[in-house]
Amino acid sequence: MIQKEKKTILRILMGIGIALLIIFITTLILFWNELRSLMSLKKIDDYGMYQMTYHGDYGFDEFLEVGAYHDADIEAFITKRLLKGLPIDLGVTGDGCTAFVVKNENKDILFGRNFDFTYAPSLQLYTTPDHGYASVSTVNLTFAGYSENNLPDGSFFDCFLTLAAPFLPFDGMNEKGLAIALLAVPEAEVPHHPDKVTLNTTTAIRLVLDKAATIEEAITLLKQYNIYFSGDIKCHYLIADASGHSVIVEYVNQKLCVVETQQEYQIASNFIAYDELNIGEGFTEFERYDKVQNTIETNEGILEESQAVQLLADVGVFDGDMDKLQWSVLYNLTTGHGKIFANRKMNHITEFYLSTDK
Repeated sequence: MIQKEKKTILRILMGIGIALLIIFITTLILFWNELRSLMSLKKIDDYGMYQMTYHGDYGFDEFLEVGAYHDADIEAFITKRLLKGLPIDLGVTGDGCTAFVVKNENKDILFGRNFDFTYAPSLQLYTTPDHGYASVSTVNLTFAGYSENNLPDGSFFDCFLTLAAPFLPFDGMNEKGLAIALLAVPEAEVPHHPDKVTLNTTTAIRLVLDKAATIEEAITLLKQYNIYFSGDIKCHYLIADASGHSVIVEYVNQKLCVVETQQEYQIASNFIAYDELNIGEGFTEFERYDKVQNTIETNEGILEESQAVQLLADVGVFDGDMDKLQWSVLYNLTTGHGKIFANRKMNHITEFYLSTDK
């Protein structure tokens, strides 16, 4: 009798073990790319700067078929497509930023960008879509719900919302040497065509990074979609490619407008530049612009990478005693190399490389 009971218990335990093994294998199959992505997540600066490689398809081609009219639409798509039902609440941020395009001593094209705001953890994200260009981009993790007291450290559950990152880039460079960054502006009037799909501020950047190799292609793509600004924070975009061509894309009088430069460099700050309107926010946007311009012209239009890094640190925004510079990134559009650092910490620069195919 006792022997029979032991065999019964053994069979039950074996059944439980097999069921758990099946659940484990099924989970691996269903979440394999997500798990690989989360396993690649690492902190590169204690300020709250991370790196991650997104493995697998993040469904952007599928998203482009339907787009989004509100952030809630993007939240719903990300929740279903990437987060396996775990909800996300997109936080909206925007403040004083500065970006510039300039050549270095080797005639390489450098694209520098600061993001200035209250505390914002960041993620440098690598993506290789099946039907698009590989890219490296910088994501503001507050947009995914993270904060100084809620960072993607620890368990997979704590990190899970970073899987939304492909839809949340604030700047980036792709394998063709095309770079783009968003900067807040005080006003923008976007066109709306009922027959066009609508994108938001950050998915427009993903569109350009995934699909455009040149400025001309980027502009053509942006004209094919409506755009809305998340949280009603208006933005314009600085875009440059490996040829050295650069433009600022703005939305003025319900038209997509392009700001060209007569110089071999271009600068963007937080004011409307189209048609010399120079409509600013009334903060430090013009002072930062002038400082970048003076530095570039003093160096006869050429900046070494170390000078460009120093310039980014120098023009980061202070608000009283508060240092608002969250991250600085320098993309070399010619070689695919780059440098990124958090909160003006030039003694802790992370260098990176994106294989180029130009």
